[in-house]
Amino acid sequence: MKRACGASVAAAVAVALAAGMTSPAAAEPVPAGDVIGAQGTAGKAVGNHRITLITGDRAVVDAKGRVVGLERAKGREHIPVQVRRSGGHTLLIPADAQRLIADGKIDQRLFDVTELNSKRNRAAQKKGLKLIVGYKGAAAGAKADVRSAGDTTVRRTLKSLNADAVTTPKSDAADLWAALTSGKGDARTAASGVGHVWLDGVRKARLDKSVKQIGADKAWAAGYDGKGVKIAVLDTGVDATHPDLKDQVVAEKNFTPSPDAKDRYGHGTHVASTAAGTGAKSGGKFKGVAPAAKLLNGKVLGDDGYGEDSGIIAAMDWAVAEGADIVNLSLGGGDTPGVDPLEAQVDKLSAEKGVLFAIAAGNDGSPGSVGSPGSADSALTVGAVDGDDKLAEFSSQGPRVGDGAIKPDVTAPGVDITAAAAPGSIIDGEVGQNPAGYLTISGTSMATPHVAGAAALLKQQHPDWKYAELKGALTASTKDGKYTPFQQGSGRIAVDKAIKQTVYADPVSVNFGTQQWPHADDKPVTKKVTYKNTGKDPVTLDLTVSGKDPKGRTAPAGFFALGAKKVTVPAGGSASVDLTADPKRGAALDGTYSAYVVASGGGQSVRTAAVVDNEVESYDLTLKVIGRDGAPAKSYDADLEGVTGLAKDKSYNPFDASGTVKVRVPKGGYILNSGIVVDPADFTKGADWIAQPKLSVTKDTTVTLDARTTKPVDITVPAEGAKMEFAAPDYSIDTASTGYSFGWFLDSYENFRTKHQGPQVTDGSLFQQWDGHWTKGEDTEYNVVTGRKVKQVATGYTKHFKASELAKVKVNLGASSSGKKGTLNAFGYVPGSSSGSSLGIPRPLPSTRTLHLSTVDKVEWSLDMEQQAGTTPDGWPIVDAAYSLGAPQVFKAGQSYEKTFNTAVFGPRVGGDYGVFRNDNEIVGYLPLFADGKNHAGSSLYTSAKSTLYRNGTKVGENDSPLVGEPFKVSSGDAAYELKTSVKRSVKVAAASTRIDASFKFRSKKVESAKLPVSVARFSPAVDLRSRAEAGKTQSVPVTLQGSAAGSNLKSLYTYVSYDYGQTWKQVKVVNGKISVKNPAKGEGISFHAKITDKKGNKSTLSIYNAFYGK
Repeated sequence: MKRACGASVAAAVAVALAAGMTSPAAAEPVPAGDVIGAQGTAGKAVGNHRITLITGDRAVVDAKGRVVGLERAKGREHIPVQVRRSGGHTLLIPADAQRLIADGKIDQRLFDVTELNSKRNRAAQKKGLKLIVGYKGAAAGAKADVRSAGDTTVRRTLKSLNADAVTTPKSDAADLWAALTSGKGDARTAASGVGHVWLDGVRKARLDKSVKQIGADKAWAAGYDGKGVKIAVLDTGVDATHPDLKDQVVAEKNFTPSPDAKDRYGHGTHVASTAAGTGAKSGGKFKGVAPAAKLLNGKVLGDDGYGEDSGIIAAMDWAVAEGADIVNLSLGGGDTPGVDPLEAQVDKLSAEKGVLFAIAAGNDGSPGSVGSPGSADSALTVGAVDGDDKLAEFSSQGPRVGDGAIKPDVTAPGVDITAAAAPGSIIDGEVGQNPAGYLTISGTSMATPHVAGAAALLKQQHPDWKYAELKGALTASTKDGKYTPFQQGSGRIAVDKAIKQTVYADPVSVNFGTQQWPHADDKPVTKKVTYKNTGKDPVTLDLTVSGKDPKGRTAPAGFFALGAKKVTVPAGGSASVDLTADPKRGAALDGTYSAYVVASGGGQSVRTAAVVDNEVESYDLTLKVIGRDGAPAKSYDADLEGVTGLAKDKSYNPFDASGTVKVRVPKGGYILNSGIVVDPADFTKGADWIAQPKLSVTKDTTVTLDARTTKPVDITVPAEGAKMEFAAPDYSIDTASTGYSFGWFLDSYENFRTKHQGPQVTDGSLFQQWDGHWTKGEDTEYNVVTGRKVKQVATGYTKHFKASELAKVKVNLGASSSGKKGTLNAFGYVPGSSSGSSLGIPRPLPSTRTLHLSTVDKVEWSLDMEQQAGTTPDGWPIVDAAYSLGAPQVFKAGQSYEKTFNTAVFGPRVGGDYGVFRNDNEIVGYLPLFADGKNHAGSSLYTSAKSTLYRNGTKVGENDSPLVGEPFKVSSGDAAYELKTSVKRSVKVAAASTRIDASFKFRSKKVESAKLPVSVARFSPAVDLRSRAEAGKTQSVPVTLQGSAAGSNLKSLYTYVSYDYGQTWKQVKVVNGKISVKNPAKGEGISFHAKITDKKGNKSTLSIYNAFYGK
């Protein structure tokens, strides 16, 4: 959790921060649906898009997911925001949220822009912010305040959690934030009665012989087939019409936006069939584990395989109310330290209702990747093995995030599992049925219903058993796969053994926790292994323990020891035995030691996993934070990132209100940043930034962060009366193994002070940058950037820019339709920098802006603009066109330049990364069809589009995409192709170039990757900023070719004009690269048509309708 300080920009100003931003001209092609490409008929905005935070502030995000802007909510103009990029995620954390995050009251995911910008979260949050608000006690006042915050609505009441699932319009987010919190500044707390606020996150589905593999056939033979037991499958729905599931589903309910509980994805049907399918269609071959059990179909994942936390929680309550004995959750998402609402629900219902939750571990495969809710204490968490009991490479492994506990608990078959198909579903279409009516797929999703079915067999055998007995018996009776507890839990389930089990361990595993380094003086640690006997006779167990060291070798003798070799567990009672771990015996090798205790007797055995973490070499790091007044700081941030040695990839954010905080950290190198707020109740009084980019921890270490030692920052421009709107100090460390940056959004450098402490960074990896942005009047901006590789972060910084260090750029922003506003961004990049920043102030279009851009430090500038058609009811700008300068450009000091955007003639552009491509047996187009008259790549909202591909005259594919990345599948042989595309846009977007038609003919055959020979013509008439020319006047219009016919490769070019929207065309000759045309009458348009043939016979045609107008 970050506790930043500084100041922010004004609410009306959109601040942009582009991390290593690449312009569209230099960028990789972007597929349809991403914001840099033209959007479809749904009317989605183009250009950058906005992610609303719970505070009401909005992050502006580009097509590649990079944060390129910040728009402040009204009334939050002076609340500072910290920007942190680490581990592939960008977090924007306002200062008034930091303590709430640190205290665990507010879910940090609500400020993780990378998480919120995921495709699924963006879709889920489309109609507003979706949150889960947990209350303390009755909390009548808090509930009333939340429900009256703007147009906030309660979607579900989650009684078991004392929580509401709410949706608030994005425009009301700041009001909801005010209802959820109280206090001022950095001391803001949760409002009275509010317990926790979580993101209503998105979870996804966890994608014959296996039944026998777990011994289910033997359980059937013993008379157990699940009769009388109910299994709730909370998934994508169940196709109850499948012969294997006919009459199996006794209740169903839909918890998604889908119209009903039918399975259109195909996951839930497969899962349900594995747990309790009858195998009717296959004559019993593909019978499920508990074929006589009944199913409850809770559709919690939509037709795309994703679902919201609140729906899953509500479905758990429904399942319990419907009498579920076992709940199967073959779904999940990333886990975080602490207890999230899904985990809390699983633990609560398990304890209070006795229901067993069998939950998929996840398919991430790496250590520490077990997802939520499988991370819940009481969950029976399931990993996957193949038919030979080999651990599946995708099966998520422990330890559990946060406390190192053992997860998963068991494994089950999850590789190439054949079960019922939902005909016509997405997975059915992707995989195909084989044999008919069945699918064969893999995942811990497939392993989990094996366990749910096995639990149903046990529940039939023991109707009085609750989750603890069921989990205990299944965990105790597993088969050892020779893997560690973090890989397999206790092992692969064996239900044929479980039905004979009367003794189990409770809890099912033992975690000795972390033993502090060094270990030479460690004392033995003893835990109890408690055995419970549900049988009618006492059972005497012979006990053995076997351990492994962190390298998988036999643990040193005596590392694990039992207090007894035998134990007798009385009928209906319990007995315990001591299990002792002696970390001192592992002093020579740090890391996790694991063991299995096997207790055998009475015809059964109990397997219990145990782990102890012999802490790697670690030390106490104490931070003492002092404010400018010399007193211990009450409001500060400490961000500690491990970069070398044992510290690598470790992250800490220690805080204590006393100003002194201690944290235990592994030996190694760290980056330390701290922000210290002068007055927690008034952020405008300033802040101090202390950076120690090189901190080596090789012993117990104390670091003092003293704001009194910081120095001021003073950056100015040569413009009397200019107002500073935005400042962005930033530094980054970039090595082969480290990518880290830390920066600020400030409204100015006034009262902002900095200091470097600690050793210098001498390997050339440290880069520091200072950005500043000023306005003077309505149409003049000063944008300066200075940055370079340094050996230390600046302790104070002074730079007074001179006029001789600036370039002057006149920027004309066009608009051929009325009522538009537009923003202009100028991003400055210094070689070696990790980011650029800019202002984006909406002004009426058309307009002309004057930019004064710095030229020091070899800075390059990227200019882009957005055309806006007003705002949505939520206050979001409606961006209907966007254009970029292209590759960043160097502007020379003292010189003047002129750039023009968004004027006619708009049309296709070919070159660089834009064109038509062949990739193996796919042909795909990446063409900006509405590139502007100055050849700037960009995008435009459109009303309709169609692209069609013909092979040897036969249509092979068609879609509604205007060549923005939708591929066509083709066969490998050489053939003649024709690719046609047509796109139209409304005159409300642009009156000029409202329709583009193009056709490209070429030959092609299979090749790994190639650019195909297509050409376009670019027409460049003289027009004003509304894309008009003087009516009736004759002008020479330059015609430029791009693509395969450019330059000396041209065979023929024929051009035509039309004054009646293409009903009649008149040929005009190209002379010296120009055509002579008469401008259309006032208010009328002229259209262009071109036929192009290159010297290899490839042909292209192009028509641009109402290319420009007369005035």
